[in-house]
Amino acid sequence: MSYKFLDKEIVTDFLRTNREDFQQKLLSEAVNVRGKISDILEKGNIDLLKNAELVAHYIVENKEEELIEFAKIEGIAWAQHDLTLAFKLEWVHAIRRTLWYFLYQFDEQNGEDESPRKPFFDLEKRINDNVDQFLNNFFISYSDYKDEQLWSHKELVENLSVPIIPVNSTIAVLPLIGMIDSYRVHALEEKVLMEIGSMKVQTLIIDLSGTAEMELDVLYQFERILSGINMMGCKAILTGLRVELVRTIVDSGISFDSLVEIKGTLQQTLKEHL
Repeated sequence: MSYKFLDKEIVTDFLRTNREDFQQKLLSEAVNVRGKISDILEKGNIDLLKNAELVAHYIVENKEEELIEFAKIEGIAWAQHDLTLAFKLEWVHAIRRTLWYFLYQFDEQNGEDESPRKPFFDLEKRINDNVDQFLNNFFISYSDYKDEQLWSHKELVENLSVPIIPVNSTIAVLPLIGMIDSYRVHALEEKVLMEIGSMKVQTLIIDLSGTAEMELDVLYQFERILSGINMMGCKAILTGLRVELVRTIVDSGISFDSLVEIKGTLQQTLKEHL
C-alpha cells in the first residue's frame, strides 16, 4: 500500500490525502459492519464512512466538544432507527484501530527507517486487541441478556394490559383500564381472539368503565375486534360505557349495535348471567 505524503502536512491532511486507503482499512477491520453499510445508510440516512472520518479528525485535532456533541447526535440517530448497538461498538473499535495504524504510517514516513516508537505502536496494538476482545464479548453478552429481559417485560405488560378473567367455563370478563392506543388495541386483538379459542369462551364481557376515551383509528380497530369475537362464535357484551367515550362513538358514526349487547354496569351483567 502506497501513502502520499508531503513533509509539512499535519496528520489531518495525511488522513485526507489517503482517504481512500483509510476507508479500505476501516472496512477490513469491521468484518460484520461492512456488509451493512448500504442498509444503514438507507434505513437511517447514516453515512458510516463519512462519519468515521469526521470522528478520526475530531480525535486527531483534539476537538473534544465537537466529538462529544457528534457522539450525542449519533446516539439519537441510532436509537431512532433501531440500529444494532453491537455494530456501532465494532465500528468504533475499527475506527480506533485504523487511526492507530495510520498514525504509525505517519510516524514511519516522518521519522527514521527504524522508528524508535515502533515498539510502542506494537504494544498499543496488542493491548487494544485484547481490550477489544473483552469489550466485544462483554457488550454482546450484556445486550443479549437485556434483549431477553425486554421481551419478557413486554410480554408481561401485554398480559397485564389485556387481563381476560374467566368467571366460569363459558363466561369471561375483560376489564379495560386507562388509555387504549393503537399499540394496545393491536395486542388486544391478538390476545382476545387467541384466548377465546383456547378457553372456549362463549360470552365475553368487556368492561370499559375505566376507559374515558379512544382515538378514532382505535375505535375502528376496536370494531374489528368485536367483529372477530362474533366470528369466533362468542357473544360480546359491553359494560360501563362512559359519557366521554359514548360521545366519541356517536360522533364517529360507528355503530356497535349489531356486534355487541350493551349493558349499564359489570355488576348488573354478572348478576344476569350467573
